[in-house]
Amino acid sequence: MAVDLSAIAKWPNVPACYDWLSLDRRGDWRLQGERVTHHGFIALLNRQYGVDDRGCWFVQNGPQRVFVALAYTPWIFRREGESLVSHTGEPAGDIKAVYLDEEGSILLETTLGIGLLDDRDLPAFLDQCRQSGNATVNEENWLKTMSGEAVANIEWGRFPLQTICQNEVAPRFNFQPNPKP
Repeated sequence: MAVDLSAIAKWPNVPACYDWLSLDRRGDWRLQGERVTHHGFIALLNRQYGVDDRGCWFVQNGPQRVFVALAYTPWIFRREGESLVSHTGEPAGDIKAVYLDEEGSILLETTLGIGLLDDRDLPAFLDQCRQSGNATVNEENWLKTMSGEAVANIEWGRFPLQTICQNEVAPRFNFQPNPKP
């Protein structure tokens, strides 16, 4: 989806807006901390969601750019059958890598970008992970992996689970979680 920037030509000097809009860890839009529930407004936010060359995510609202504070990543992925879709409804695309952070969150690097797996899909994801010899992963090995200790290789499908620290995610994937002017 392409963000509609046509209003900028007509009103080029409208100031950008900061600290009003955020995206939480479940892919819900929040306006000044309150969850947005109006379906039409959510559709507009989803349709006009984009990123600038600084790695700052925004929603284009006519001539005004409303920057989005990210609770974690710019995309939140959910399972829809056998597929992954983003919080905006866009397909995640091909998976490139899978990460586990120190809190047990799963991040997926896809052709769409880096995204957090919605925590409601985490139990099914964990059930699909395997260790050497196709064994299920026990709780002790999950905890060791989250803390960075070496354990038997854990895989999800054909993807090895890599560890990553939360504070490494934004710089590594080139986005600003809290845009400022």
